[in-house]
Amino acid sequence: MASTSASPFIPSMAEILAASSSQGLHVHLSTVGPFFRVRAHRSGDASLELGRAEGVIRPWIGGKVLHLDSMRMSRATLELDRSIFGLGLFLGAVVIRHGYDQGCARAELLAINDTPLYHSKLVRFYKRMGFRIKHEVDGSSMGDLAHMLVWGGRGTKMEAQIDDLLLKWGKKFKP
Repeated sequence: MASTSASPFIPSMAEILAASSSQGLHVHLSTVGPFFRVRAHRSGDASLELGRAEGVIRPWIGGKVLHLDSMRMSRATLELDRSIFGLGLFLGAVVIRHGYDQGCARAELLAINDTPLYHSKLVRFYKRMGFRIKHEVDGSSMGDLAHMLVWGGRGTKMEAQIDDLLLKWGKKFKP
């Protein structure tokens, strides 16, 4: 008997951008060497940035790593008909697909700990996106000092396999 489950689907960059466009969003990737920036705004209104993600593709033992430095949503996202999770998914998908296209196997980020409430929301958001906790960077060890220099603060270091993220998110972008 044939299986009725859908086959795994890894969306292309064009499919991700088309899906964001169908939701009234324009998402744009720009790069300079290994550095990248992804910006989102409403289609037809480039004057109001809704969100931004920035990072770098860096070489590491075992292959390249996508290092996500920041992901920010503007206050204008509160006026959207969709959730911040939806906008974050579109930004994140472009970032992760860029890492995939650059040959990265893994993505990493730090859910910054500015306040306990905000930090717990960030960790929940990234877990929902498919990241897992790797290490709490709290300044209590010498190893944490290196993390704090790289990431610029304390928080929860999280990581994910890029293939796993794209497979998890694939159905959201299937044409």
